[in-house]
Amino acid sequence: VQLVESGGGLVQAGGSLRLSCAASGLNFDDYAMGWFRQASGKEREAVSCTRGGLGTTYYADSVKGRFTFSRDDAKNTVYLQMNNVNLEDTAVYYCTTGPLWALRGSDCSNYFKFVDYWGKGTLVTVSS
Repeated sequence: VQLVESGGGLVQAGGSLRLSCAASGLNFDDYAMGWFRQASGKEREAVSCTRGGLGTTYYADSVKGRFTFSRDDAKNTVYLQMNNVNLEDTAVYYCTTGPLWALRGSDCSNYFKFVDYWGKGTLVTVSS
């Protein structure tokens, strides 16, 4: 399984950025997908996770209303649209995949425990 993120870079506060993650080596429809981030000196944080299709998409409170997680099953690709970014969004963003059954509860915390694969990450830097 390979997850390759792209789309990171430098963006001004208030701006937008779209991250992409191309997945290969797995049956895309059979897995949950998620985005995590880790800022320098901080613990890794779940940003969003979803089972796709008509399933629920979960978002961290810190990004609700600003970030949108989408997936294109035909392309085996997921996206994280980041709007109205702020300085606290500066981090390395990781694409992940894990079992569908791990999506439980009202957030991504359970999914986080059972992630099977991680991408290498893409750096997002927000400037003031």
